[in-house]
Amino acid sequence: MPQIHFGRFNLPQRPLVMGILNVTPDSFSDGGQHHSLEYAVSHAERMVGEGADILDVGGESSRPGAPALPLEEELRRVLPVLYALRDSGTPVSVDTYKPTVMREAILAGVDMINDINAFRAPGAIDAVRGSDCALCIMHMLDNPTTMQHNPAYGDVVADVVAFLRERVAALTAAGIERERLWIDPGFGFGKTVEHNYALLKAGRQLVAELGLPLLAGVSRKSMIGAVTGKPVEQRLAGSIGGALAAVAHGAQIVRVHDVAETVDALKVWQAAQ
Repeated sequence: MPQIHFGRFNLPQRPLVMGILNVTPDSFSDGGQHHSLEYAVSHAERMVGEGADILDVGGESSRPGAPALPLEEELRRVLPVLYALRDSGTPVSVDTYKPTVMREAILAGVDMINDINAFRAPGAIDAVRGSDCALCIMHMLDNPTTMQHNPAYGDVVADVVAFLRERVAALTAAGIERERLWIDPGFGFGKTVEHNYALLKAGRQLVAELGLPLLAGVSRKSMIGAVTGKPVEQRLAGSIGGALAAVAHGAQIVRVHDVAETVDALKVWQAAQ
């Protein structure tokens, strides 16, 4: 089976499951229940046992309306977890937009920098340029504090493609290899429900136009609740449906809270292909 280069690892060329590990006291979907180091590592080990291909560690909530987190607090939350997981045998991603956190995470051995701000912060590209880790470029309208204040586009798919194309050009112009890059349309980051589903359906178009693999994160988000009518804690089935739809529309990685259930669903889906 062909392999995907991913930081220190070569991963199989199939739909991959990224398990979400929030080390925040205010995450929108898990209430910060993985906040302590011991519990975070235990939860990471459980997700690996359930079949997670990648672990994504985040120390700052990016839910709509979330305030920015001070740099020192983010470092205090994520670095112990990153060091604890570096030799777990599973690729580790860090979800951050701060260049200092990126640098420290690279020293800790992470395999992906997953940036909701698409490496636009001053110094972000320089922070990741000399590393070998994968880089995920996400589209977001404005910032988490304001992104859901009446988001509007001329054509959401065309606008997101144009944004991602510009960011890919900026990174490659800085000498970063295209083989390191991933794209994420940013479901829920400055989009209405209609915008989100238009982008979900356009996954293969994004991959074709940009020539890069797609990471999709729809797990437990409001776009699931809008269709199912269920609150966050009851969005498991809808989230699995969203993950399968994302893969069917071209996603290479699905970022999820519920690893075991998503892994099983993908196994059945793949068996039927």
